Amino acid sequence: MRKVPLSLFVLWTLSLAGCQSRAAKVKQLQDQYNVEYPEYAKDCIDPVTAGSSRLLTGEKLTPEQIAAFEAKTKERDARCKPVADRLAQIQKEMIAAQQ
Repeated sequence: MRKVPLSLFVLWTLSLAGCQSRAAKVKQLQDQYNVEYPEYAKDCIDPVTAGSSRLLTGEKLTPEQIAAFEAKTKERDARCKPVADRLAQIQKEMIAAQQ
């Protein structure tokens, strides 16, 4: 008769430990994301919106300016894609850890 309550206690303890380690993993992933995202946002997102605002104001660009803007955009995309992919992977891991 003592084995049943003891077994239930052991299972409850193990499940509680699993929840705590899951929460710790989510926190670790969130901390990692919070460290990496601000630099990504500064380097990769703000320049995009800056270019968009120029177009919205109706500013006319010369073909040379357009070519330079497109070259900078391609360079930025190549530089930022690995970081964006890593941040997306962290988000997926956080979602998976929370389920």
